[in-house]
Amino acid sequence: MRGGAQAGHLPVSQSPAGHLPVLYTQVLDGLRVIENGTYLDGTFGRGGHARGVLEQLGPGGRLLVMDKDPEAIAVAERDFAPDPRVSIFRGSFADLLHWNATADGLDGVLFDLGVSSPQLDVAERGFSFGKDGPLDMRMDPDSGESAAQWLNRVEERELMDVLWTYGEERQGRRIARAIIARRDKQPFTRTAELAELIASVMPRGKDKIHPATRSFQAIRIHINRELADLEAGLDAAMARLKPGGRLAVISFHSLEDRIVKQFMNRHAKAPPTNRRLPELAAFVPTLDLIGGAIKAEDDELAVNPRSRSAVLRVAEKRGVA
Repeated sequence: MRGGAQAGHLPVSQSPAGHLPVLYTQVLDGLRVIENGTYLDGTFGRGGHARGVLEQLGPGGRLLVMDKDPEAIAVAERDFAPDPRVSIFRGSFADLLHWNATADGLDGVLFDLGVSSPQLDVAERGFSFGKDGPLDMRMDPDSGESAAQWLNRVEERELMDVLWTYGEERQGRRIARAIIARRDKQPFTRTAELAELIASVMPRGKDKIHPATRSFQAIRIHINRELADLEAGLDAAMARLKPGGRLAVISFHSLEDRIVKQFMNRHAKAPPTNRRLPELAAFVPTLDLIGGAIKAEDDELAVNPRSRSAVLRVAEKRGVA
């Protein structure tokens, strides 16, 4: 069965560096890989999904992989570059239109959003509030400000807005004031410093997540321009998809999923009408939704708890009418 565990597939549990690709079978089913197709994995990570796509491609197929993270690109070059069907590009999927390899069109595009497990698990990358490391949070450590640099200069109002907009943190004002007061005495350099400060000012409650969870998410999204890149990437993917090509996006929180859902609905469903306004031109859908929101099943949750928040949405580009 297409997208299932076919002979020759590397089992999920044996993915490089212990990485568990989320919704693996569902992604391959959603992409509906054809042997001579061209597919883009815009978030290579450690190559779990890319490996599955490559194994379903024939000799005439092509796999294009992208990632902002130089460590991910190093894995791609080590494990995938020897295959002549594979092309590799370091950069954000927001810039996929600038990669000439995509110019002839794509039969499928995958975005697996957010921070990767290897980024979270390596303290030196500075993403984790549970492991002390340099306060960095950049997916591309060679580009832009680190989280520490930004926190040590940002104004209180902007910080509060970021915490609310990207983390939906209701204690944003309290946290922002504490961060400004602390950094005026001693600049931030470590993740543990920030996590401990946030925990110290948060009211005690019944919340099961770490007190710094929402703040770290918000700062990370801001530092990496994740939502702006997502919007640009979706538009770029739509421009490059061939008729019949499929777009598959995995999101991990409501902000990402809302953008993906609204994008797909905007291209698939007619907007609501208002009889008081002049009638607009007839709506012509350019996407068909393939099912609804897809989530991990119990067997995957048992071996990969991080898949609990994952949501996969798939859509297919319509042909020219």
